Amino acid sequence: MLENQPLSLYIHIPWCVEKCPYCDFNSHAVKSAIPEQDYVEALIADLDADIKRFDLTERSLHSIFIGGGTPSLFSAASIKSLLSQVLSRFDHKAEIEITLEANPGTVEADKFIGFFDAGVSRLSIGVQSFASDKLIKLGRIHDSDQAKTAAKLATDSGVSSFNLDLMHGLPNQSLANALDDLKIAISLNPHHISWYQLTIEPNTIFHSKPPKLPVDDVLWEIQDMGVELLKEAGYHQYEISAYAKTGYQCQHNINYWQYGDYLGIGCGAHGKISDSRTQKIMRTVKVKHPKGYLDRSRDFLDQLTEVDDSDRPFEFMMNQLRLFRAFSVAHFQKSTGLAISSVLPQLKEAQQKNLMVYEVIDNEKYWRVTNHGQRYLNDLLEIFL
Repeated sequence: MLENQPLSLYIHIPWCVEKCPYCDFNSHAVKSAIPEQDYVEALIADLDADIKRFDLTERSLHSIFIGGGTPSLFSAASIKSLLSQVLSRFDHKAEIEITLEANPGTVEADKFIGFFDAGVSRLSIGVQSFASDKLIKLGRIHDSDQAKTAAKLATDSGVSSFNLDLMHGLPNQSLANALDDLKIAISLNPHHISWYQLTIEPNTIFHSKPPKLPVDDVLWEIQDMGVELLKEAGYHQYEISAYAKTGYQCQHNINYWQYGDYLGIGCGAHGKISDSRTQKIMRTVKVKHPKGYLDRSRDFLDQLTEVDDSDRPFEFMMNQLRLFRAFSVAHFQKSTGLAISSVLPQLKEAQQKNLMVYEVIDNEKYWRVTNHGQRYLNDLLEIFL
């Protein structure tokens, strides 16, 4: 039987200073003053519509993530207004995790403190690299010193934790370059590091004008040696590209990867809601462009679709198998509404290929990705297509 899953909230703020050449997110370069107040009002109206649509008045809120774009372009006052209105609509723990993404080129000392005072408990800073030539190639508006300063400001701001976003496999990047970036990030002592390889996505500048990237052998070396560096520094890998000190894993992202529920409000935001009463899983997509989203004569909702039973196993695996932890048979059944028998042939095939293993712990049945499976995750996921 399908059961309601923990409910998170994703809030999308689409504006940024300029569009990065690798970015395929729904972001829009600022061309005039950002309509902060109008957008906050629209976000709350969007949220209220979802609460009514899915009858969520009795559901408690697990976490909030404010992403973009560049949310740190907003004033602390706007973020405070937004969060106070959101939290008034749900039961939640006093220490609820609230993450806000920030760009090092759009912050100063009092702004991080202001975000903390507004209710933000976790900052995620988009550094990407500490090398000046790489930052220029990536179209970033900050430099290495600003990135280091942002990390120090986050440390002193009062937030419970902060994350540094860092990419590797950058244009013309050597093994030494990539490891130097990682060493600098570690020296700044963040609680969490998101370290992932640059991929060329469709509909980006890099896709139309591909840069020269490191060859596969160098990429494997960067990955293997970088993981060891992070481990030696006390960062535990709990997901393909996420490393945290003990107790500082991102709870919002873990809920997403465990096939939890989440509302998505804001331009182009996606959501996924389970309903134990109807046994349905619904997905939402909101109006993509800010002009259309702020048009009060139209609905915020652009798409509403039901996840078919046949699609649920792949959706579950696509998220869950990124985590460096086993999942229980019971969790699969409660979060998909399907019996484990629906994927048993695929699980056994993965087991035969040394991509997954079956375990029984305290009478509970589990499936776990092997080290080999983590390295060849795409091959593993293809089994469930």
